[in-house]
Amino acid sequence: MEVHAVTAVASSEQDSRRPRCRIRLLADARTVVEQQDRDGAVWATADVYGVPAVVFAVDPSVSAGALHTGNCAVIVAAHEHALRHRLPIVGLWHSAGARLQDGVRSLQAVARVFEVITRASGRIPQISVVLGPAAGGAAYGPALTDIVIMAPDARVFVTGPAIIGEVTGEQIDAEQLGGPDAHGQCSGVTHMIAESESQAYQQAAVLVGLVGAPGRCDPALAPDRSFAGLLPDRARRAYDIHPVIDRVLDAPPVELHAGWARNVVTALGRLGGGTVGVVANNPLRKGGCLDSLSAEKAARFVRMCDSFGIPLVVLVDVPGYLPGVTEEWGGVVRRGAKLLHAFAEARVPRITVILRKAYGGAYIAMNSRGLGADHVLAWPDAEIAVMGPTAAVRLLHRRRLAATPEEERPSLEADLVADHLRASGGVVEGLGLGVIDQVIPPGRTRHEVARALARCTGRRGIHGNIPL
Repeated sequence: MEVHAVTAVASSEQDSRRPRCRIRLLADARTVVEQQDRDGAVWATADVYGVPAVVFAVDPSVSAGALHTGNCAVIVAAHEHALRHRLPIVGLWHSAGARLQDGVRSLQAVARVFEVITRASGRIPQISVVLGPAAGGAAYGPALTDIVIMAPDARVFVTGPAIIGEVTGEQIDAEQLGGPDAHGQCSGVTHMIAESESQAYQQAAVLVGLVGAPGRCDPALAPDRSFAGLLPDRARRAYDIHPVIDRVLDAPPVELHAGWARNVVTALGRLGGGTVGVVANNPLRKGGCLDSLSAEKAARFVRMCDSFGIPLVVLVDVPGYLPGVTEEWGGVVRRGAKLLHAFAEARVPRITVILRKAYGGAYIAMNSRGLGADHVLAWPDAEIAVMGPTAAVRLLHRRRLAATPEEERPSLEADLVADHLRASGGVVEGLGLGVIDQVIPPGRTRHEVARALARCTGRRGIHGNIPL
């Protein structure tokens, strides 16, 4: 599929911000059929990345895009059409929020937008592209959708800098408060940050292609690839998981939440021609440990993929949950439970590959067989245990180690670690218990994952995609 080039250039910056122009910048202009143009908003049907879709846009030149009865009715109509025809919908947001002079009428209109977005959640893909300010009610519109993309001029906040300054005394500008960096790295509101408005359209179009026309995985299109040199020789050394993901998939994927909770990677891509969602620990960040934010990030992604019938490929290299008072008080139990719930509830095909280590509760949380994984693969040097062997030995044999002369302690500890590895079973015991299906050489990963996916029947969850 190709993203069609725009055939006309906007005559001025003002024209380029008009809804009609923006819709044609996103979609194949030859296929755009405008359905409604009213009170500062337009919705249309069009092909986006070759996929039939619905697109709507708010006009910032009309009362700064303020939301009111008229333009909110356009947004609701667009969603109702998309729901009836099971089409992906893309919203182009640029709005100062509810129109003040309309009072409760504008609030009622905005509430209807929230209701229809929520009703569509999990039933059709919803992608938001924020192109300018999206304040107050216009901030929650995108936040309720599945994927949020922010262009450089996007500013998302409930309360603007001026009111914050008056009420709290805090001094901050709009970009620091609600710009792409704030929401891409701190809050996690946005899934993707674009370097230009045109790139934001391109990102949205590619995502429509991935979720709107997922296709099926064909093992014949997933030949073997070498993974040599991607993992360090020493098991305790960190590495970046991104090159591993790139080798597993047909081409580099689209990563979501790339700048937030970076110890887990969530991405959409294709394997054997079919769309898959990837969840992977990244040992380069916090050693790959799960923590409260990364568990929440992964849980939302899993639920989104499950809603749209997108199979999941889970790449595991996790030493456990990140310890500490900050994590416990920050809700690691509550947020970690979301990931357990998401995987256990998911009905899409789910394939797990244990690359190196999978310890403790984090092993369970990363799509273990006990949570319903369809197929579990392991690389030859993979380890499965309640905790790392060294930590386990130091806990189990602390008295014996303490009683051993200091110069003899390293040798004894090494022997005890070796004994513990043999006794705890790990991958061998996992094979015997059926919690691991195969031990495979790394070079066979692509083909074996594709084979496993091809054997699974197409399934999807029946639930909304609440923004966890």
